[in-house]
Amino acid sequence: MPFTTGVVTNTRDFGTAAAYIVVNIRNLDITNAATIEVQIFASVDSSLFYTLDLVAYVVPANSYNVREFFIEGNVAYEVQILATGTLLTPNVVMSVYGINEFGNMVTEQRFAQTELSFIPSLSPSM
Repeated sequence: MPFTTGVVTNTRDFGTAAAYIVVNIRNLDITNAATIEVQIFASVDSSLFYTLDLVAYVVPANSYNVREFFIEGNVAYEVQILATGTLLTPNVVMSVYGINEFGNMVTEQRFAQTELSFIPSLSPSM
């Protein structure tokens, strides 16, 4: 099932801008690995978005994975995540956090699992 943060404003005019995005994945399945695809779209001017990062990786059964992505200099971004596995619906919990250049969480850019929006599919890369 793919999820998105939606477009996130990332300027100091509205609080603290994020320099990095942290994607946290927890595979709760005790036997099956999960394949995770993360797409990050970004914009330096809020009008034209480009694919900043596109990565796929495996999270073993009953384990965590934390990945950090550089976002500084972009005034807006969107994170899309797809979890797949041997089960129709993998038992995966995810969250996305913006952190500033000092490693502190940007509270306005915190997305727990329940705050991510379901989307029918990942967007094509740009």
